[in-house]
Amino acid sequence: MAWQLSWIGQDQSTRNAGQPSEVYVNIGQRHQGVKLEAGPDVIYLDHNSTTPVLPEVEEAMRPFAAEIFGNPASAHAMGRKARQALESAREQVADLLQAHADEVVFTSGATEANNLAIFGLAGPAPGRILAAPIEHPSVVEPIRQLEVRGWSVSWGAVDGDGVFVPHQLEPTADLRLACLQLANHETGAIQPVRALAERLAGRVPLHCDAAQAAGKMPVRFHDLGVATLAISAHKFYGPKGIGALVVRRGVRLAPQLFGGHQQRGRRPGTEPVGLAVGLAKALALASAHLDARQQRLTLLRQRFLRVLRIQAAPVVLNGPETGGLLHTLNLSFPGCRADVLLMNLDLAGIACSTGSACSSGSLLPSPVLQAMGVGPDRLHSAMRFSLGFQQTEAEIEEAARRIAAVVRRLRQVPVQDEP
Repeated sequence: MAWQLSWIGQDQSTRNAGQPSEVYVNIGQRHQGVKLEAGPDVIYLDHNSTTPVLPEVEEAMRPFAAEIFGNPASAHAMGRKARQALESAREQVADLLQAHADEVVFTSGATEANNLAIFGLAGPAPGRILAAPIEHPSVVEPIRQLEVRGWSVSWGAVDGDGVFVPHQLEPTADLRLACLQLANHETGAIQPVRALAERLAGRVPLHCDAAQAAGKMPVRFHDLGVATLAISAHKFYGPKGIGALVVRRGVRLAPQLFGGHQQRGRRPGTEPVGLAVGLAKALALASAHLDARQQRLTLLRQRFLRVLRIQAAPVVLNGPETGGLLHTLNLSFPGCRADVLLMNLDLAGIACSTGSACSSGSLLPSPVLQAMGVGPDRLHSAMRFSLGFQQTEAEIEEAARRIAAVVRRLRQVPVQDEP
């Protein structure tokens, strides 16, 4: 059973005490009531934001909560047992990413990993950074901090599908750092990371945010030619609070935290063994079942688009029609406003977003779509839907029908019958 919100528009001072089904939220200077009512079952279409933890992953982590709970830095038997599990997880992650175990640094997630890479590689100003304008906020904001500290930033160009154009790059002597994600978090467009690395020819360290790619496409660290690469477990059905930064041997990375010797001093602090085990298990499952999941998502994507293109036309796909992440669809519904559409879809039991969860509180247009040159009507009506391999065709078709019904109501357009 899901819950939907109905505004009841009364001041907090006049609310009827003793009605536990009503809660009150402060919006600016006004207090409005929100009444929780039983609504349609929620269909979750926000897997780029986060994913549910798989039962196998949860089971793998369970012993490390109350049984094998020792500090992996401790010299006694319980500590050694925890250390063994931690290093086994590190080796497994390295193997799955085609890296070396001593290159894997566990972090709290991709945001920390991206910050560690960017600040750790950059060093003192001055210098120039090359980055794509479609990067995730956890890459963009650290770069902007470096800009404040005296760095200059060159934001590269992307094409109409949201793919970075590396051939426009002309490496210069002042270029000291480059960043390019592996797959875009809003459109699913896969980026030419290896091509950029080849153009840089090892003269400039290249950081790659692979948070949306890991577990959804093959990721081969050494083949990419990057200096560092970030992943996050909760993007591929693992636990929240754990990620990794892979650092190529020989790359100098300045630590950003101090107070411990763990992980060769690159990221001090007691390692969360259970979470690391969960990350490794989730990545192993994703790798083992990658082909089957992709086949499943191909079918779900086709069903989803088919219903929407019939019942909610016009629908515009922002991003590549083929060749991108199969589960990610950024769709514009001209004639609708994204913020209004998001609220109404939530009430209809559809969990989706207008972009990155890290910037979902913003009402500003998507920087990713702006960089792609999307026109105003598409820009202001764009929604991101990200599907899960566990979902059924019936569930996805029902989601599409609910979305289409909301879109038609907002446009006040009658239904189109399926042929």
